[in-house]
Amino acid sequence: MHKLRSSKAELRYSIDCEDLYNIHLNMAEGKSVDQLVQEWLALDKNETTRKEIQDLVAQGATDELDRRLRSRIAFGTAGLRSRMQAGFAHLNDVTIIQASQGLAAYLLASSSATAAAAATRSVIIGHDHRHNSASFARLTAAAFVLKGFKVYILGGLVHTPLVPFGVKHLGCLAGVMITASHNPARDNGYKVYWGNGCQIIPPVDVGIAAAIEENLVPVERAWDVESVLEEGRRSGMVEDAKGAVAQGYFDKVREVVAGMRPEGLDGGREAVKFVYTPMHGVGLEPAKTVVEILGLQDGMVVVEEQAEPDPDFPTVKFPNPEEKGALDIAMATADRHGITIALANDPDADRFAAAEKVDGKWQILTGNQLGVLFASHMLATSPLPPSQIAMLSSAVSTQMLAAMAAVDGFHHEETLTGFKWLGNVAQQITARGSQTAIYAFEEAIGYMFAAVVYDKDGIAALGVFLTMLQKWAQESVTPIGKLRELYVRYGHFESCNGYVVSPSPAVTKAVFDGIRALGEAAGERYPTTLGGRKITYWRDLTEGFDSAAAGGVPVLPVDKASQMITVGMEGVRFTIRGSGTEPKIKYYVEATAPEKEAAAQAAKEVAGDIVREWFKPEESGLVV
Repeated sequence: MHKLRSSKAELRYSIDCEDLYNIHLNMAEGKSVDQLVQEWLALDKNETTRKEIQDLVAQGATDELDRRLRSRIAFGTAGLRSRMQAGFAHLNDVTIIQASQGLAAYLLASSSATAAAAATRSVIIGHDHRHNSASFARLTAAAFVLKGFKVYILGGLVHTPLVPFGVKHLGCLAGVMITASHNPARDNGYKVYWGNGCQIIPPVDVGIAAAIEENLVPVERAWDVESVLEEGRRSGMVEDAKGAVAQGYFDKVREVVAGMRPEGLDGGREAVKFVYTPMHGVGLEPAKTVVEILGLQDGMVVVEEQAEPDPDFPTVKFPNPEEKGALDIAMATADRHGITIALANDPDADRFAAAEKVDGKWQILTGNQLGVLFASHMLATSPLPPSQIAMLSSAVSTQMLAAMAAVDGFHHEETLTGFKWLGNVAQQITARGSQTAIYAFEEAIGYMFAAVVYDKDGIAALGVFLTMLQKWAQESVTPIGKLRELYVRYGHFESCNGYVVSPSPAVTKAVFDGIRALGEAAGERYPTTLGGRKITYWRDLTEGFDSAAAGGVPVLPVDKASQMITVGMEGVRFTIRGSGTEPKIKYYVEATAPEKEAAAQAAKEVAGDIVREWFKPEESGLVV
């Protein structure tokens, strides 16, 4: 197991705590640390992680052993994500085998699996370039073969969207992608897609988690990975499907971008010049393929320092295009080449970012700004009339898409955060028949083009954005210029998003309970003012209350295990929520006004009021 050093800054981003990795206590509360150590050593055959535990025993590190072994990393809708190190609380060979055995058992017990012939019981598995990703993928594949599944392997490194595409393309029951997306280098993850090509949602995650608990002991030959896979290849139970799946995927991307340019893809090529970075991830190969489809190779400049997959991400503090400074090298490269557009994917290439140099200064487009630019382009190029089009956004994303829908006549629907909801709801809308869901986005630079996959896809987003650049070049307009046109048509929507770091899940809960108590103290269901502004709308998806819904019952799903409140005021709407993947309380504030400056000022003021009056960091222990 690769050992990684950690800085204090990294700990703020990826701290080990129950909230961060959805860890829950297993049935080990009455056992001694020595018993837990013996249980671990009885299961683990990886010499590196065995030695980690043995060294901790030799050091007398009882507290650390207890932390690693008494809790178990829990399976949720995001699958598994954690630091790579020994122990039941983290990601390693043992917990990968356990998760795979449990997922396989759940699939075999589910109605969809039992109704299928044995020959159709298949899964598809891919992995990125992170430390241990390839070995985790092989362990996963072997576990499924030993359970009687046909396993399609995406050989080599792949971008995450290829797995959900492959699930539907090959008719698999499920897919697994080994990746931690844009997390720090020491982390990895186990991401599960269902047979519909979407991320899983409740109650499937609960069922899989229960099945994992019933399959904790590695089956015979679970560690005999290479021979199991070799036998599978000879018998036809293991097949490398990367070529066929990638061909199908890029054919679909080609159809999408070609459909956006009825006159063909030749116009505007000479004017499109851009810098691209895969941010040390797997994006360069698929990005080049999309660029070649569009014939834009001559205009592409790659950031050489970040071009090749590197699991240590040496040139960035955090490999997330949203983080401050992450695009600095890309923008510097663009400056050297006299280019005004810089584009990026995150390491597993399911997210997309863009920046433009305007009047000598670089401006990084926000996820919301890109989201509405894509939406405008999708609407303008769709062969469907607006009344038959549906587009979606999440509860923490801009309300500008709803404003566009009101003006232009397409259907807009809001979901909970995450593409597990956006993808599944999009499929439900299309299945109803009156509208086709063509696009969805979330403010965290995630964009879904339903004709390709029902999940965020940074490579498809790159292709669509480049067709937008071609079109805009012919119209003599830039991305920022196009955005200004949209503001004139729909109004200015300005955001002020941020977060505070929470020391524990208990503190997060106490902060939210304290906010609710402000209303109760005044004899109200919820607070009635914030910073002198009157609150006109309140939705609490933890407690299950929506002031605008019939009977006060929210339309969106209620989850008492997570914290999420949405508030409306005159010209302002914001959401605060506890992160499910990071030790943070996040806030998303958006204001709308006829003028940009007024909207931006209102958003900034409300964000300050939230932190000062509701979060109260000097009292609560939250870190700003």
